[in-house]
Amino acid sequence: MGGLGLAAGIAGLSVPILSGLARSGMAAEGAVTLLVLVALHVKFITETPVRRAGAWWIVAVQAWLTYLPLTVFGAAWTPVCGLLAGALLVMAGRIRSTVLVLLALACGPVVLAAPDRSMIDPLWALAAPLAGLAEYAVITLARRAKRLGEARTDVMRRAVALERRRFTRDLHDLVGHRLTVLVLKVQLLERLVAEQDDKARDEVSETLELLRSLSTDVRAVAHGLRSSSLAAELGSARSLLESARVRCQIRVSCRDLPGDVEEALTHALREGVTNVLRHAEARQCSVHLLERDHMVRLTIRNDGVRPPRRPGDAGQGLLNLAERVSGLGGWLEATSSRTGQFTFSVYVPRKK
Repeated sequence: MGGLGLAAGIAGLSVPILSGLARSGMAAEGAVTLLVLVALHVKFITETPVRRAGAWWIVAVQAWLTYLPLTVFGAAWTPVCGLLAGALLVMAGRIRSTVLVLLALACGPVVLAAPDRSMIDPLWALAAPLAGLAEYAVITLARRAKRLGEARTDVMRRAVALERRRFTRDLHDLVGHRLTVLVLKVQLLERLVAEQDDKARDEVSETLELLRSLSTDVRAVAHGLRSSSLAAELGSARSLLESARVRCQIRVSCRDLPGDVEEALTHALREGVTNVLRHAEARQCSVHLLERDHMVRLTIRNDGVRPPRRPGDAGQGLLNLAERVSGLGGWLEATSSRTGQFTFSVYVPRKK
C-alpha cells in the first residue's frame, strides 16, 4: 500500500515536469536527470538505515540535482522541490530534527528569491512543502503498518508456541502419568491372575476406571480444560502406592487452596508418585501437605532409591513441574541420603 502511494505521488510530480520539459525542447536531457533524481530519492526514503539518519550524501546529491538544473530546465523543473521536501522530512523524522523540518518547508518557497522569476513556477514552489508532507505521511503510515503487521505476526507466533508448549506439558503430566499407572496396573493384574488371587477382579475394575480417566484427560488436554483435584489425587496416590505394595502415609494440614496453587501441587503429586513407582523400589512413602507463613509445602519421601541416572538428567516431568511452580513464585527441592531415602519437596506461596 505504501509503495503504491509513493509511486502515485512521484508519478503525479513527474507528469507536469516531463510535459514542461517537452514544451521547452529538452525532454531527453530532463528525463535522464529526473530518472537519476527519482532513483536516488526512492533509495533514500525506502532504505533501512544502518545509522539513524541514513545516507546523508543521497540528500546532498538530491539537493544539488534539485536546484542546479533550474538554471537549465527553467520553470518546468520547479515541482522536484516537493521530492526534496519529502526527503528532508523523512530524515528529520529519523533524527528528530526541527531544523530539518524548517528546511523542508522552505525548500520550495526559497526559490521564489531567484533573480530571474521566469525560471520559477510560483505555484509549484509554494506547493512543494505540501507535496513533501504528503509523501512523508504516506511513508510514515506504511512503515507503521508494517511494524504493526510484524508485531501482530510475532504475537500470533508466540501464542502458537505457548499453546504448543501447554499441550506438550499437559500431555506429559496428565496422560503420561495415567499411562504409567496403567502399565503398573496391568503388571499387577498379570501377577494376581498368575497367583489366582481374588483381588484380580477388583484390579480389573480399577484398570477400566483408569482407562476412562485417561480418555477424560486426553479430552481435557485437547481443549485446554483444567479438572485437577488435589483431594482426589491424594486418594488416588494412596490407592496406587498401596496396590504396588508400598505402605503410604498421608498428612494434610491445609485446605481451601487457590485454584492455581492446587493445580500445581496436583501435578507435583502426580509427578512425585510416578517417580516413586518408576525410579525406586520403595516399601514406604509419606506425603505431607503443610502450610506455614503463607508458604505451602508438599513433601514426598520414600525409601528404596535406585542408583542415580546420568547427572543433570532431570527428566521432562520435573522440567514441566519446575516451569509451573516458578510461574507461581515457587521452587523445587530434591535430596537423597546414603540410606536410600529420597525427599522431594515443592514450595508454592499462597496468594492472599
